[in-house]
Amino acid sequence: MTSFAFNRLTLGLTLAGMAGLTQAAGFALIEQNASGLGNAYAGQAAVAADASTIFFNPAGMTMLPDRQVVMAGHLIKPQAEFSGSSNIGGGDGGDAGGLAIVPNAYIAYRLTPDIHVGVGMNAPFGLKTEYDSTWAGRTQGVKSEMKTINLNPSIALKVSPTLSLGAGLSVQYAEATLTSRTGAAPTAGLLTVKGDDFGWGFNLGALWQLNPATRIGLAYRSEVDQKLDGNVAGVSPSPIPATASVTLPDSASLSVLYKLNNKLELLADITWTGWSDFDELRVLRKSDGSTFGTATEENWKDSYRYSVGANYRMNDKLTVRGGVAYDETPVSNDIYRTVRIPDQSRTWLAVGAQYRLSDKSSLDFGYAHLFVKDARIPNRNESGVVLNGKYEASVDILSAQLTHNF
Repeated sequence: MTSFAFNRLTLGLTLAGMAGLTQAAGFALIEQNASGLGNAYAGQAAVAADASTIFFNPAGMTMLPDRQVVMAGHLIKPQAEFSGSSNIGGGDGGDAGGLAIVPNAYIAYRLTPDIHVGVGMNAPFGLKTEYDSTWAGRTQGVKSEMKTINLNPSIALKVSPTLSLGAGLSVQYAEATLTSRTGAAPTAGLLTVKGDDFGWGFNLGALWQLNPATRIGLAYRSEVDQKLDGNVAGVSPSPIPATASVTLPDSASLSVLYKLNNKLELLADITWTGWSDFDELRVLRKSDGSTFGTATEENWKDSYRYSVGANYRMNDKLTVRGGVAYDETPVSNDIYRTVRIPDQSRTWLAVGAQYRLSDKSSLDFGYAHLFVKDARIPNRNESGVVLNGKYEASVDILSAQLTHNF
């Protein structure tokens, strides 16, 4: 196998969750409900507005009615257009973004006056990016697709009238498919890499009602270790069984909700994500455990997300929302940015509303536009193919949610 093919495999099998421009910086999906999108997800560890708190802070289930189900869906349209050149020629690749549909579902149930249980199903990482197959960076990546499914059973305990604690287990499936050209010629063969695995982790939360107007939430989601088993096709001999380990990062959130009056709520949030674990990519042959080629240096850094928002209750049926957020990129330096993860910091501007259909049911809607900073790729050299240029990117998100108490 050529050194070029080794590098493609390294980038492929270990790139679970890193395919394309996901909506939280790095490769995480924060779109875990529609009720929070209108606030740019400010204060989600403190809001406990519905059963989606299972993901953001399981302790929040103690704020819910006896039984509740939530179903949400998101249309996510990233746009990413490259302009630049490489030493092998080719076009700019077109719009590398693609329309994605991301679903969520949750159910929460009160066992006793002080104990709630629930389960959530969501997609914490994913999306897709795809370039024209003859573009200038075709040897570094053509198509990258990632799917995850996360099952999150949880429990919450009301310890006192002002303090609740919660915990949950995450069982996560990840599947990745990535392609690239095996050589510089536009007609060179297509290298296809596939891998999948199950991993597990946990989440913890605490909710403190400081006073009638102020609620504070603290939440933590653990790392999930994935050992991806897969193969690479398009080289000789083919397919080649391979395995790689990747750690999906942990995160911690501190959120505040403040009720200014009976109509207006103010929200704030800061979230840390431990991206610094992503320092290199290394792929091993399943046959003998030896390393394919050389490890790819990434050197990501931990990052922060800051958000503020507000809810205004217009009347008994309608509440409107707004929010802004700033999401730092974990890419520590332009030289480490790749065509599969052309990530950069982004600013969210979001609006939304809730309409109460009845005492038991409500509909939530949200829309957000993400302004993404230009992402530079300065003379990235992989196997002698040098790519130089920048990305102009943005993201639009439209979400809807049905909440029903029964």
